[in-house]
Amino acid sequence: MTEFLHGDWDEDEVLKSKTQVKREMDALQQLGEELVALPPASRAKVPLDEELRDALLLADKLAKKREALRRHIQFIGRLMRSRDIEPIEQALALIRNTNQAATRKFHLVEQWRDRLLTEKDAVTAFVAEYPEVDVQQLRQLIRQAQKEQQKQQPPKAYRELFQLLRPFVTEAE
Repeated sequence: MTEFLHGDWDEDEVLKSKTQVKREMDALQQLGEELVALPPASRAKVPLDEELRDALLLADKLAKKREALRRHIQFIGRLMRSRDIEPIEQALALIRNTNQAATRKFHLVEQWRDRLLTEKDAVTAFVAEYPEVDVQQLRQLIRQAQKEQQKQQPPKAYRELFQLLRPFVTEAE
């Protein structure tokens, strides 16, 4: 019995507690949920085998059947247990970073638009940073957007100003 306790264990073979096993299964299920939530274009960037890809396609079809989708996501989690998930996690991390960068750029465009509408010297600062902008069109849209805000009209020029700023700000980042 003492041999069993001291000498027969492999160094690689580590016993996991029931809680640890459950945490790992939950993490794989969360990963499966994240894959199901991805749009098809993003999902195509993730390295998946055929069985997992088919399971994700079926999950798309089950989207309106709540309980069936829940059970199917559990099935996807079970499928993931027998796979090397590191490449999948890396691809998802890359997709997350891309989405975060796009959100950051979007917020930067919004900040510039709001600054241009409220600060007098913002036009000069914007033109200094993005000299290729059409200054006349920029000033015109700013005036129109300010008038719309004062008269509480629909924000047509406000949106047009955003559309004018977006290519300059997003390409510069």
